[in-house]
Amino acid sequence: MRVVLPLLAALAVPVTAAAHPHVFVQAQVTVVFDEAGDMGIRLDWQYDDLFSLLVTTDLGIDMDGDLVLTADEQALLDSQIAAWPPEYAGDLEVAQADAVLALGEKQDHRMTYVEGLFVETHLRPVPDVPDRTSPLQIRVYDPSFYTAYDLRRPVLIEGRDDCSAEVIPADIDAAYALAESLLDGQSADEIGPDDYFPAIGDAFADTIVVTCAGPL
Repeated sequence: MRVVLPLLAALAVPVTAAAHPHVFVQAQVTVVFDEAGDMGIRLDWQYDDLFSLLVTTDLGIDMDGDLVLTADEQALLDSQIAAWPPEYAGDLEVAQADAVLALGEKQDHRMTYVEGLFVETHLRPVPDVPDRTSPLQIRVYDPSFYTAYDLRRPVLIEGRDDCSAEVIPADIDAAYALAESLLDGQSADEIGPDDYFPAIGDAFADTIVVTCAGPL
């Protein structure tokens, strides 16, 4: 679990009264190839309106409600999101042939405020792809399912025109059934933000399959 801003941890309870998940994010995934042949995954996370409101309220920004941040307000926001908790892996998994690949440290990390919603953007390099001829599988998910990611379509590809991305939707009914079986019959919507929830966020995640005509 990661609350976007560490100082908002105490405010996590009001995000929803009980139901799991508690934060909702629309995720745009862009597979980026540069001129050197290196690859990375750019993520644009748009947070839900209630969580965005909690951020502005707690930080004391956009108090005039004009949906525009001053330079000082933007600087304050940037200072709060620059560092992720050490245990946080970034809610991104890139795999190939069932092997999860190592990801580089985030780059170009920033948060913008768009029509009252916060959008967090960053790039995760994929420095080592063992097999340049096999497809990649990409999933965006929070293992604890505290945050639910809704994948935007289409998945974008930059830097190459010989690659395509197919989205295989998650079986949501099966994921909730799995959760209930691991919670002794409790429904996920009965689980509070501080209660135990099994680390099965991957069961709720769509899978992006990236295939290229040439080597990755």
